[in-house]
Amino acid sequence: MRTSASYTASYRLIIDETLVKVPDVIEHIGETGASITGLDVAESDRGELSIDLTCDTRDSDHRREIATLLENMEGVNVSSISDTTFLAHVGGKIAVSPTAPIRNRSDLSRVYTPGVARVCTAIHDDPGKSHFLTMRANSVAVVTDGTAVLGLGDIGPEAALPVMEGKAVLFKQFGNVNAWPVVLDTTDTEEIISIVKAIAPAYGGINLEDISAPRCFEIEERLAAELDIPVFHDDQHGTAIVVLAALENALKVVGKKMSDVRIVVSGVGAAGTAIIKLLLAQGATDIVGYGRSGALAADDTEGMNPARKALAEMTNPRLVHGTLKEGLKGADVFIGVSHGDLLDGDDIAAMNDDAIVFALANPTPEVDPGEAAKHAAIVATGRSDYPNQINNVLAFPGLFRGVLDARLTKITTELMRVTALAIASVISDDERSAHYIIPGVFDERVPNAIARAVKRATQDLPKRNIPAQEHAAVRTPEEAIRLAGK
Repeated sequence: MRTSASYTASYRLIIDETLVKVPDVIEHIGETGASITGLDVAESDRGELSIDLTCDTRDSDHRREIATLLENMEGVNVSSISDTTFLAHVGGKIAVSPTAPIRNRSDLSRVYTPGVARVCTAIHDDPGKSHFLTMRANSVAVVTDGTAVLGLGDIGPEAALPVMEGKAVLFKQFGNVNAWPVVLDTTDTEEIISIVKAIAPAYGGINLEDISAPRCFEIEERLAAELDIPVFHDDQHGTAIVVLAALENALKVVGKKMSDVRIVVSGVGAAGTAIIKLLLAQGATDIVGYGRSGALAADDTEGMNPARKALAEMTNPRLVHGTLKEGLKGADVFIGVSHGDLLDGDDIAAMNDDAIVFALANPTPEVDPGEAAKHAAIVATGRSDYPNQINNVLAFPGLFRGVLDARLTKITTELMRVTALAIASVISDDERSAHYIIPGVFDERVPNAIARAVKRATQDLPKRNIPAQEHAAVRTPEEAIRLAGK
């Protein structure tokens, strides 16, 4: 197992240099397999050094192993041990920051009472103005019940909150969209729908997150139909968008067409279902989805829930049956959004020439990427320590940026499709290769490319009836007076 920045530890050490040398300490820590990333001298006093030693470890047991090693070394005193991942979460990762400073009484009277009453009255007379006279213009609610957190499962709302905070940070960092976690202590479908509808007046969009299937399908569909703001389930559609973007470029590398390839999808929950639907919208014709019981087929749907039955009926035109391993024989593309260690190198070797493998289960992929690379032309994972990381952060910040700017009320399949193509287009023909089919998560070109694509694609999409000039983020005092109309 590799070391990871998720398990970075910092040790404050008091070292007696008459008994032990710092290079010896470093050597012993390195022998455990730790990756030392920092060594800072905090204080030096007549042969006694205080140093902060930071290293990436494999897991919590490895961190404790290093602590025991240090404590048993002559001349070394372990003053403190810090887990930097936990430190990054102390007090939470997001905060409220005002956009209108209050420096004097005049500022106070405009931002709050009595001036705010004029703005409230303007919105009361025309509720649509809330989309540009309040935070709604640039705010998204990140909603979860904590039942399907990636890699952790049903851990509940409190334990899911750090993930939702992280999502809000990504919205702001990559799309300059303000987002706020809304964690719900209920798993009742009707109650979740009711709560989200009740809080919707404060937000310009809803991002559903980590809600288990099949409930997530109904929740998203109902909210999208009943609200006049965009609703997006990132576990479904964010994953699907980035998969399509990566697959578009991968197919170009190997010289194949979407309409011609045989695609196998392992995992037919929220992500798998959305991936299949978006690939079909892009022209795929031969997709077979596999669940725990094997291939989904239209001639064997007894006992399936409605969502699973519909998926079986829109896929598998050859009516393939059997196991995932059997279905991989002769396939061109494997997309895994299921569980780790389902396949081995021999399974990938049974695929067609120039095979494409997206093993996206985290933290352990469906097949070891190194083994897959021995037989496949292109391999992608959901991990950051391998090439071609399929990461949702490439999609949702730019998509919401574009949707909010365009004042859209819906996120359609077509909008998701053009978002995927915008992500793919960031990589030029000269740049594209087997190890570079998807931009990096820090590529600043991505959100701008998505926002532009959304703008171009919005001509026939439903919008709020707000003139573009009235929606601008920055306006003169004279414009504000005109908009308020009071």
